[in-house]
Formats: sequence, C-alpha cells, structure tokens
Amino acid sequence: MYWRESMRQMNSIGIESIPIVAVVALFIGAVTAVQFAYQVQDFAVPMYYIGFIVRDSMIIEMAPTITCMILAGKVGSNMASELGNMRITEQIDALEIMGVNTSSYLVGTKLVAGLITIPMLIILAALLGIVGGLLAVVLSDLMPLGVYERGLHLFFVPFNVKMMMIKGFVFAFILSTVACYHGYHVKGGAIQIGEASTKAVVHSNILILLSDYVIAEILL
Repeated sequence: MYWRESMRQMNSIGIESIPIVAVVALFIGAVTAVQFAYQVQDFAVPMYYIGFIVRDSMIIEMAPTITCMILAGKVGSNMASELGNMRITEQIDALEIMGVNTSSYLVGTKLVAGLITIPMLIILAALLGIVGGLLAVVLSDLMPLGVYERGLHLFFVPFNVKMMMIKGFVFAFILSTVACYHGYHVKGGAIQIGEASTKAVVHSNILILLSDYVIAEILL
C-alpha cells in the first residue's frame, strides 16, 4: 500500500513536472547567456566566459532555487489541496478508523517521493539550462560551439555540484512538509482549502529563499 502510494506521488511530483521544469530551465539558460553576452560586448572579456557564467549560475543558484519555487506553485499547491479535500470530506478520519497511520501514509509517502524526485528534476534543470545557453549563443551566431564548450570546462569546481544537491534536498524537504502541513490541518470548507493552498505556496517560497541564503552563508 505504501509502495503504490509512493510510486503515485513520484509520478505526480516528478514525471508530470518534467515539461514545465524543462521549458523554464531552457529559457533561463538562454536568457542568461544572451544577457551576459550583451553586458561584456564593450569590455575586454573573452566570449568563452559565457559558458562559464551559464554553467555556474545554473548549478549554484538557478537550477535548485527557481526549480523548487516553480514546484512549490505546482506540486506544493496540489499536495495541500489534495490533503485539504481529504480532510474536509472526512476521508482522513475514515482511514484512521480503519487503522491506517494517515501521517505516514499520506504525508510520509509525499515526503519520500519529493526527496527522491525533486533533486532529479534539479539535475535535469541544470543540464537543460546549460543546453539552453548553448542553443542561444550558437543559433544567434554570438560564438562558435567550441568556444562555448571551452567556457564550460573553465574553472570547474566539483563542490558546486555538491552544494546544488544539498540545496535540492533541503528545498524538497521544505516544499513537501510545508504543503502537507497546511493541507493536513485544514478546517472548514472549500474556501479554506484554497487558502491553505495559497499559504503553502507563499510560505514554501519564503522558506526556500531564506534557507538558500543560510546555506550560502554556511557553505561559502
């Protein structure tokens, strides 16, 4: 029972979120590359630095933070609404009467699914952001492919990838727990479900940005 629910949540959180994460990551990488090229065009900065800037900005900040803020709006609101609807229709009470541990069955499976799939989405976003930057500079004739690739290999620090994954797990935990808390403790009717969904998104985004700053201060 727990396995099936976990798989359902992984599909809902991970697989169904791939299109929006992919589109946003591609365009963020493309915009970062084009804007940096515009800013350095009048300075003696080598053009291959564009690849370096796109790579590090996606890995360190854009991929984990922007992806999780998007997922807070899509996945977090869905979690809060689903649990809120189950609460006001007394489905959670019925499960408890049947002897089901609802906190582990409804909340725990969502948390496990989020901790597994959200870091994977962040890795995908980082890769697609780099590809988006490549497509932008090559298709607009800003530089040859080889020059962009040179920038990708420049000053690579493996620790940045570790920091991205740390952020991914922390943000996934925040997103899942905040959304489940607001949905699980809904009282009232349909209006309160909407309010809980809104609070889940707002509070998740605030805590994600706050923890982003704290992690940066600690690790850097």
